[in-house]
Amino acid sequence: MRTKELLKKARVIEIKTRRLSENMFGGEYHSTFKGQGMTFSEVRRYQFGDDVRDIDWNVTARYSEPYVKVFEEERELTLMLLIDCSGSQFFGTKLQYKHDVATEIAATLAFSALKNNDKVGVIFFSDRIEHFIPPKKGKTHVLRIIRDLVNFTPVNVETNISMALQYFTNIIKKQAIAFVISDFMAPPYQDTLKIVAKKHDVTGIRIYDDREKELPNLGMVHFKDLETSHYKTVNTASKKIRKKYAAYYLENKDYFENAFTKSGAGVVNCSVEESYVKKLLAYFKQK
Repeated sequence: MRTKELLKKARVIEIKTRRLSENMFGGEYHSTFKGQGMTFSEVRRYQFGDDVRDIDWNVTARYSEPYVKVFEEERELTLMLLIDCSGSQFFGTKLQYKHDVATEIAATLAFSALKNNDKVGVIFFSDRIEHFIPPKKGKTHVLRIIRDLVNFTPVNVETNISMALQYFTNIIKKQAIAFVISDFMAPPYQDTLKIVAKKHDVTGIRIYDDREKELPNLGMVHFKDLETSHYKTVNTASKKIRKKYAAYYLENKDYFENAFTKSGAGVVNCSVEESYVKKLLAYFKQK
């Protein structure tokens, strides 16, 4: 894609996702993800119903009437987006690729964080760390993230989610909010996820194409594996092959849901044909 086309696409995504974050997600994001603690703000006169444990006895003694300490939530958070950019993300049978949906979701979350003055960072991964954008604040930083979401081309095409999670927890020392956006067609990652989810607030967003659920009967078909580049001719008329294909999809889906749920992490399933807006809003409200 030429530079002019890339910039145009990035601009379209910027406009769409910024509006979504401002009109729908900003408040949900703020109420869902709390600050890391409370910080002292001021003192004021005691009012009926105030907790006596908040009384500032030094100020109370000075003015001969009760004063209480007022605390505010420490709002500064760090949002980390772990984006799967392996070969399978560029699969799509209808209007768009899984990668396109992942890009819009990531951009929407980034703008929601921007609205709340939080830092945003990104880890692009395949079976290696492809690109790391350290967390920072500001609109310019978010726009750079969107350009990279649209424009970045990975070196490798296979997937290793466990490696990405390990890198994330090694490089981000402070507690953070993490969204892992992938189709989660990858080797086991539950053990690493358990460790990471103890420290960070983690959510997995599984993006899939409905055609991955079952294989249509099209006779002999020549397929290419997007993560190995190997070609294989498959007899899609075979009920046994179609059954194995469907079982593989369910195995990956069940593993994803069990791994994240048992680790105390959040779960979102989103087809490329569904509204990710409704999915995210429902998740925020439920969370």
